[in-house]
Amino acid sequence: MGDVAVGARSGRDEPEEQRPEAAVENETHDDEGAPPAHRSFWKELPLLIGIALVLALLIKTFLVQAFSIPSESMQNTLQKGDRVLVDKLTPWFGSEPERGEVVVFHDPANWLDGEPTPEPNVAQKVLSFIGLMPSAEEKDLIKRTIAVGGDTVECKKGGPVVVNGKSLDEPYIFPGNTPCDDKPFGPLTVPKGKIWVMGDHRQNSQDSRYHQEDPTRGFVPVDQVVGRAVVVAWPVTRWDTLPVPDTFDQPGINKKPAATALGAAAPAGLGLAAAVPIVLWRRRKLTNGPTAG
Repeated sequence: MGDVAVGARSGRDEPEEQRPEAAVENETHDDEGAPPAHRSFWKELPLLIGIALVLALLIKTFLVQAFSIPSESMQNTLQKGDRVLVDKLTPWFGSEPERGEVVVFHDPANWLDGEPTPEPNVAQKVLSFIGLMPSAEEKDLIKRTIAVGGDTVECKKGGPVVVNGKSLDEPYIFPGNTPCDDKPFGPLTVPKGKIWVMGDHRQNSQDSRYHQEDPTRGFVPVDQVVGRAVVVAWPVTRWDTLPVPDTFDQPGINKKPAATALGAAAPAGLGLAAAVPIVLWRRRKLTNGPTAG
């Protein structure tokens, strides 16, 4: 009788080690659930693009933005049609423009009044919004910072620009131009929180000299400065950095440290670079499935 009981029990409740391998595997899958299917790259691509665009927008807003050069006022340093990358990060940490820097700033007192503004198409609006191309609607200017708050600046006809008693050697001035013969000025003291700007193409630049009758007296408020132009990014044949000229490193005229490498990176490139690790981590997690606890 005992043998019969044992036989009946072994038929209904066979030990796990004697069961067929397939039965053990099926039981495991039933308990833990089927592993997640591997998602293809094309299904992940929209997520990658979405993350890249969001990050590009954040980078454009807080770190770096592309701007287009609309005129010849900064020749030969910058040519009409050049695209420059502007460092917007350092102003967030309280940094202010320094002498010799090429800066982009909002129109302080209708300097661009009467200048035509091109009408962008829908694609240009989208791309400029996310920082992949310069905005055609923003009325911003780009000039070189010559003097900052507290400085005394002047330029007499036939002479050089003088800052705090130091004559500037300006090799960046457009060939054939004079430092200020078309519009001498000064001496002037730059108010705190303001800068005095001039174009490198002196005889073709409506800069601070030509706006001394404006409410701002030609000075640009620091809070209107978008950032410092650090790189000529396009066309590729003109790729170059925009360092502070040595003439501003004279005793008594400080020179700002070189721009960080972050400021020289394109918004789209940084956005994509940051998005890729996020997507790869997510793909790996989905592929590996849940871990048994």
